[in-house]
Amino acid sequence: MPTPPPLHAERASPTQVVARLRDGGRALVALSGGVDSALVASLAREALGDGAIAVTLRGAAVAAAEIDRAERVARSIGIEHHVIEADPLGRDAYRANPSNRCYFCRVVETDALRAFGAPRHVAQYLDGVHRDDLGDDRPGLTAMDEAGFVHPLLEAGWTKADVRTTARLRGLPNWDQPSDACLASRIAHGVPISRELLERVDRAESLVRARGFRRVRVRVDGPAARIEVDPDEVPRLLAEPMRSRVTENVRSVGFDRVTIDPDGYHGVARGRVP
Repeated sequence: MPTPPPLHAERASPTQVVARLRDGGRALVALSGGVDSALVASLAREALGDGAIAVTLRGAAVAAAEIDRAERVARSIGIEHHVIEADPLGRDAYRANPSNRCYFCRVVETDALRAFGAPRHVAQYLDGVHRDDLGDDRPGLTAMDEAGFVHPLLEAGWTKADVRTTARLRGLPNWDQPSDACLASRIAHGVPISRELLERVDRAESLVRARGFRRVRVRVDGPAARIEVDPDEVPRLLAEPMRSRVTENVRSVGFDRVTIDPDGYHGVARGRVP
């Protein structure tokens, strides 16, 4: 796992980050729909102009809304943007859904990104990892490091708050977008991952978001699903007729038992669905 700058170290300024990126040569940014990689893409574009490209990965565990958001962000930045396929479902170890599932996914994704970048003479591969990411157990970071990815925000000593502030000042359209994660993160470890299950999760979350909820997780364990929204939106979700309508929406995509988490979204799955 990458080592962050010491806590007492002075944070780098955006100008300093841009200068470091300019010195690194032609860059490929792994661009999701989130604010972290969007900020890196913006900084890389400033540093390198047409020498920076952004690539978004499309696969079974990537929500359709994330692809759309990445395309909008890339247009707002003015960076060359590509969407390519990378499907970790081809790996038995990934489909088994162990606790280090993210490692196997990232190996597939970094292989795809480097294969795309090599004929384009990419010298540096960039992601949106920052200091706050190191507080979690993220085996995917190991795969990124093994593939030689650079973490400009982490090297700058920036936290998530620094990222959002800088993204807002730079006018990025997703500066306050809630953090997201791949669809596989909704499935309890040990429950096999399939394309059909990931598609059901994506459809279920889309239906709940269509009711006006900003951040949605549909955690699944076999035929059961638990809906999470931000804590301040839980009362609206629990109130009738919203509760009945939403739970029926989620059942309609193939879940037998649907519950609502009364505590709301809490970042990571807390074990198996009750």
